This record gives sequence, structure tokens and C-alpha cells, in this order.
Amino acid sequence: MATLLVVHHSPTDTVRALTDAVLAGAGHEDIEGVEVVERAALEASADDVLAADGYVLVTPANFGYMSGALKHFFDSLFLQVGGALADDGAAGGSGATGGRRPFGLAVHGRYDTTGAVRSVLSITGALPWQQAAPVLELLGDLDDEALEAGRELGGTVAALLSQ
Repeated sequence: MATLLVVHHSPTDTVRALTDAVLAGAGHEDIEGVEVVERAALEASADDVLAADGYVLVTPANFGYMSGALKHFFDSLFLQVGGALADDGAAGGSGATGGRRPFGLAVHGRYDTTGAVRSVLSITGALPWQQAAPVLELLGDLDDEALEAGRELGGTVAALLSQ
């Protein structure tokens, strides 16, 4: 059975609703053969990441960046899970080739998500992961359409693992 790891930082009702939508989509009854594991970003471990076959990340956009909790997640396990650094110490380099695992990203912001998306993608690009769906960028209050997009993101990554 494949494992989908959903790592999130959900400090507000809005981001929690988005995380719940992703989890609902990932756990949809039509998707078979995928175990969905939820971890708060401050609790997720390298073992969780290494045991998973795919990932969905959910974060608020805070001051033009991903949440500090998601940054801590990456800082805590980057090299242990196959991340590679470029010669200048930045995320990058050649260690993230082959065996790439699918991931999705959902970012919620009040006004802008650009910096948060850029920061996450710069790190995931140096991991043995491959973006499996367009980034879900949501602003302001979440309506039914936004929550459905969250369910679709979770379902898409889970469905890729069920094949």
C-alpha cells in the first residue's frame, strides 16, 4: 500500500479548513491502496518523509514566506531525506535525481502567496520530489470552490499513488 504524507501548519480556522479539504480529497472512497498520514509540520519527522511515497504540503503565507513551522520541517530533515545543496550552500545541486516522488502544495494568504510559493518550490526542487499538480494558491476567505480545489489537490496526489 502506498503512503501519502500530508504535512501542514494550520494555525487558523481558514488554513485548518484547507487542510481538512486536502485530507478529504486524499482519503476519497474511490481512491484505493493509499494510506493517508497527517502530520503537523512541527511534528513530522525524517522517518515520516522516508516512509511516504508522496506528499502534500499546506502552509499559510506569512510575511512573504512559508510558515516558520514548515521551514522548520525542511530545516530539520532536508539532508536526511535526500536533499542536495549547491556549492554555495543553497538548496540545489545534483543529489535530487532519480526516484522522484510526487508532491502537491497548497498556500493560503491574506494578500499574497508569491514569496511562500517561491520559497517552498526552491526547497522541494532540491529534494527527490516532483511537482504533481499546479500549486493551489488561495487568498482571503475560502469559499466552496476553494475548498473543492483543496479536495482536488489531495485527491490528485493520492490518485497518482494508487496507480
